[in-house]
Amino acid sequence: MKYVLVLNVNTEVLEALPEAEQQAIGAGHQKFMDTIKASGEFVGTLALTQPAESAVVKVRNGVPAVTDGPFVESKEFLGGLYLIDVPSRERAAELAAMIPDAGIEGLGVEVRGVVFSEGL
Repeated sequence: MKYVLVLNVNTEVLEALPEAEQQAIGAGHQKFMDTIKASGEFVGTLALTQPAESAVVKVRNGVPAVTDGPFVESKEFLGGLYLIDVPSRERAAELAAMIPDAGIEGLGVEVRGVVFSEGL
């Protein structure tokens, strides 16, 4: 079954870390990708831009409106994701625990099952 490992990012938390720890996070992500590629569990990954660079499109009465955003109350936002293919939710959680973000207070990795996918 496919799972999405959602990286919930908090810029304030990341920026407060020492430079060496920030670099270790990047290296840890590379190690994680190498591990899941070698095991055959890797499907894909995405890193997303900051929310300030995003836009929200809403169509009302057939007229599209584009606004900056999204602006949410939470300091956490979707920073990226890994798409994996594993036999169980337990394995997905085991892999999520290997992502450096999971070990940092104020960050987290959400495990979500994929109900439908196409072209992956």
